[in-house]
Amino acid sequence: MKISALLTSAGINIAVCLILLSLYSILRKQPSNISVYFGRRTATGRSRRSDPYCFERFIPSPSWVLRAWESTEQDLLNIGGLDSVVFLRIVVFSIRMFTIAAVTCCFLVLPVNYYGQKRQYQQIPLESLEVFTILNVQEASKWLWVHCVTLYIITFSACVLLYFEYKSISKMRLAYISESPPNPSHFTVLVRAIPWSDEDSYSNSVKRFFMKYHASGYLFHQMVYKAGTIQKLMNDAEKMYMMFKDVSVEKSCAPSIIHCGTCVVEHSNSFKILSSEGTVKGKADFCDIDFPGSKKECATAFVFFKTRHAAVVASQVLQSSNPMLWVTDMAPEPHDVYWSNLWIPYGQLWIRKIATLMSAIAFMLVFLIPVTFVQGMTQLEQLQQTFPFLKGILKKKLVSGLFTGYLPSVILILALYTVPPVMMLFSAVEGTISRSGRKKSACCKILYFTIWNVFFVNVFTGSVIRQLRVFSSVKDIPAQLAIAVPAQAGFFLTYVLSSGWASLACEVMQLYPLLCNLIKKFILRIKSDSSNDALSFPYHTEIPRLLLFGFIGFTCSILVPLILPFLLVYFIMAFFVYRNQVLNVYVSKYESGGQYWPIVHNTTIFSLVLMQIIALGVFGLRKSPVASGFTIPLVIFTILFNEYCRQRFNPIFVNHVAEILIDMDQRDEQSGAMEEIHQMLQSAYCQFTVNPRDLFKCGCSNHQEDGVPVRVPENVKPGLIHPMLGRLPLFGIKDTISWLSLLFTFQGNHPAESASHK
Repeated sequence: MKISALLTSAGINIAVCLILLSLYSILRKQPSNISVYFGRRTATGRSRRSDPYCFERFIPSPSWVLRAWESTEQDLLNIGGLDSVVFLRIVVFSIRMFTIAAVTCCFLVLPVNYYGQKRQYQQIPLESLEVFTILNVQEASKWLWVHCVTLYIITFSACVLLYFEYKSISKMRLAYISESPPNPSHFTVLVRAIPWSDEDSYSNSVKRFFMKYHASGYLFHQMVYKAGTIQKLMNDAEKMYMMFKDVSVEKSCAPSIIHCGTCVVEHSNSFKILSSEGTVKGKADFCDIDFPGSKKECATAFVFFKTRHAAVVASQVLQSSNPMLWVTDMAPEPHDVYWSNLWIPYGQLWIRKIATLMSAIAFMLVFLIPVTFVQGMTQLEQLQQTFPFLKGILKKKLVSGLFTGYLPSVILILALYTVPPVMMLFSAVEGTISRSGRKKSACCKILYFTIWNVFFVNVFTGSVIRQLRVFSSVKDIPAQLAIAVPAQAGFFLTYVLSSGWASLACEVMQLYPLLCNLIKKFILRIKSDSSNDALSFPYHTEIPRLLLFGFIGFTCSILVPLILPFLLVYFIMAFFVYRNQVLNVYVSKYESGGQYWPIVHNTTIFSLVLMQIIALGVFGLRKSPVASGFTIPLVIFTILFNEYCRQRFNPIFVNHVAEILIDMDQRDEQSGAMEEIHQMLQSAYCQFTVNPRDLFKCGCSNHQEDGVPVRVPENVKPGLIHPMLGRLPLFGIKDTISWLSLLFTFQGNHPAESASHK
């Protein structure tokens, strides 16, 4: 790859970034885009309106950059939670690390690579990119000690920064637990694989078991139910209704009661024709609705304990001599529970994990098709042989630069957009019990997938398989990677520009939400902004992207040092973009307590070890036994450092600290808050929510007694209403669901008649 092709790619991406960032600084000032660029404020009810006639709204300005720079870490912690702070710590760590690497490599390694052989030099744009790689250094050169010293500097700098970051984030996690308000999940244990008894129900079995073996700490329990067909249809109808609903429902309490687990919300069982002065009478229990399969106990339950310490002890010990029965784990936070996976039998989980693993491997194999196609585009000679009609076009410098320097990375990026939703589906099928756990699992899958396909597959298909065909032995892998990675330097550079710089500009622009908002405001004519439109931070896509660029930076640092300045610019841009997104766009819906950092640490250690292994291959190929000998202790040191961190810090992210929990229990008991906490637990976990935005939000200020009419609010217009479904401006959707429910109820009450007709 020529430097001119690299400059073409850089110029295109710089232009794209400048245009998108300028558009963003204008669009964010428009009142119609508040829900897109200030979703967090909309969700908290603090949306702002600018003067529509202010000329300043149409002039680009860097005010959002200054706001992101001036915000403190405490501001980010209060707004976005601990997960967002940990995410931004990844960016800060990368900036510090690659500043050291870029300065060291550009001033020491890059000149050695460029002047590594005696040759006739051309102008920089006409030079090949390989001139700036380690392949240009002569064999047995005395200057290879520069690469070895740089390797030591990068490794020790990374280990020191990792240690202090791990230590700091561990303290933040402990402070997050100890200083947080009473959390229902600290008192709750999720019990699965409850054994079936012919004599008693699951609920009575749970009560009898925990009253016998955890009598001192057991408080009460709540069963998990498998929702039937009708409940699923109603939930789907409610979602569709909320999507099209353009007028917010009044914040008055509906005149009815629903009993949901331990939650109580009013409801009525039938449709009512309301007049402007009408009233609604009656009360019914949700548990009494006789829909077939509407409520069926599963072998899963939430068990509540009197203290945090009792809950932790119950969750971490084996409850039975059979490890596949009475399986206990700490429950997720109420908003974090992934209800649809709780009813999955515990014995199926290992089968699901194997199935998702095999599916992920199959998906990776299918993905080889676009990767191979992309690598074919980077090889100009092969491209001309495959498509002879392109020979005339590819002779032009601008066109050849586009084909070899820009289009391959763009095509691969577009193909990679299919990966996150597929991995999220795999993580859901896997059986995770929390939304944050599903996102964390998807994060790991996407990380492995991108590192394999973007790095290893591109290296193998682009160089190793073509030149060396197969590995002759395991010991030859470092040497072959030492040849292959520098040979693919052009692709990695353009990938950083396209998937790095341009993706950050697209992230701050929020192209998809912006398009949806334009359709909503100017085509559908819906002017109101819904608080439910706010997005949660996509950790499962952004963390793998950051770690992938860090992985590429480490492995290419001494091989292709020219990539480091581009990476440093990317991380500096990411610092401002992601800070702005946390402050203004994304809403923290649930917390994992900083559990993404161990993934970051392990990936960085893997990157360092692979960098050192490739360096061993390089020094072996360049016939420098002294440099190879000094690299081996570096590999051992890195592995030992990782083991120390795993023993010292990782348990804090896996287990709960009894010392902190006991102190919290004692503090609550002394302040008299424990009874209030126990009452809060009764309504913490609610499985069936009919209308979570309106019914629960309205409270129960207008609850009725038996036979006492409840006055309909004055602003309710006459028409057909069902309190379970809310007001029905979309008659077709909800009427259909309601008539289906009546039909199933009729068939359930008269099974004999239905059979006789058949």
